[in-house]
Amino acid sequence: MTVTDNCDAPSTCDVLVVGAGLAGLMCARTLQRAGLHVQVWEAADHVGGRIRTDEVDGFLMDRGFQVLNPAYPAVQQHVDVGALGLQTFGSGAGVRRDDRFAVLADPRREPGHLADVLRSGYLDPAQLAALARWAGPALGPPGRLKHGPDTSWGAGLDAAGLSGPLRAVVESFVAGVVLEDEGSTSQDFVRLQLRMFALGAPGLPREGMQALPEQLAAGLVHPVRTRVRVHAIEQGRSGATVRADGLTGTARLVVVATGARVAQDLVGVPAPAMKGVVTDWFTMPVAPDAPPMLVVEGRGATSGPVKNAAVVTAAAPSYAPPGRHLVQASALIRDGAGGIPSVEQVRRHTGELYGVDTGDWELVHRHEVPEALPAQAPPLRTRRPMQAGDSVVVCGDHMDTASIQGALVSGHRAAAGHLHRTC
Repeated sequence: MTVTDNCDAPSTCDVLVVGAGLAGLMCARTLQRAGLHVQVWEAADHVGGRIRTDEVDGFLMDRGFQVLNPAYPAVQQHVDVGALGLQTFGSGAGVRRDDRFAVLADPRREPGHLADVLRSGYLDPAQLAALARWAGPALGPPGRLKHGPDTSWGAGLDAAGLSGPLRAVVESFVAGVVLEDEGSTSQDFVRLQLRMFALGAPGLPREGMQALPEQLAAGLVHPVRTRVRVHAIEQGRSGATVRADGLTGTARLVVVATGARVAQDLVGVPAPAMKGVVTDWFTMPVAPDAPPMLVVEGRGATSGPVKNAAVVTAAAPSYAPPGRHLVQASALIRDGAGGIPSVEQVRRHTGELYGVDTGDWELVHRHEVPEALPAQAPPLRTRRPMQAGDSVVVCGDHMDTASIQGALVSGHRAAAGHLHRTC
């Protein structure tokens, strides 16, 4: 990985990127390919921003359960997915019902689960028609989702007439994707995510999700400077000065590719609300007998805190030492007292989802990520203005869509805008 620790020497370059998340790295790569001298400064000791993989006792665990969807157009264009060794999950979900464990799968890609789908109990014609009314636009032209009328996904489900057991499954699945279960997120944003699930099979890189930003960083000529915490940006018409502890840099353009709240503090761009997630990683002697798919709650949100679980090693065996098993379980972080469920609450609910005794499950690690995902309220805005001054622009998924796709697109857009102005 191309990184280096902070040094005290002053720095001058064409473009200085503050933040080595996906957006910052994508911006730097694009500008570098155009022949510019680009430097990247990062406050943490690693590249990737909110994407980081921890290794504990030979287990790989991403901070907040994340997956990489190879159907994202920006991933297809800018990422060597083959080099990541993507290990894919099945196209479907396991569902905990009151009386049994059911499987809902895409019969085109999972023909072996056709019989499971037929006996799942979810094939009510009226509710399937309501689901089609709500989700159908996801498979149409994506431009209509980005520029058409919008509402919240909860209101959209009401308008489509989706109710009963099938609605409970949809609500649980979507809540795990957008990290909220009030139904407040943009319906069109949710549909864009569903479109990607329909077109691609999400998975996990062989070396963990952090392999994605590390691949982007490896293409940079100048190593990323880590442990550089920027505390001030002074703007001018012909450039900007960036000040960090023990380090000062000047550049014709400064790209603020930090998290939303840091960007607000540095240059005043309003930060959206952030959604949080807590993920517990368990190991056990015998893995639950379930397909390599996400498992969601089908009995309603009051059944427990877990929004999704997965036997990670069923899809990605590289995430554990040989012969070991790893299960992730993710729940929402809510505001106020009691906003983070306990490990025991998560363990109990996960056991219910799989229908197994969890007495011999061991907690390997817990990740609490209070700012995991920017809120995406309706109407959907996929392109917030980036210019924050004559010599400063801001990029990140909070400026586009709250996703890996949005981060990559935002970084590329920031670079392309600068090149267009200066060519």
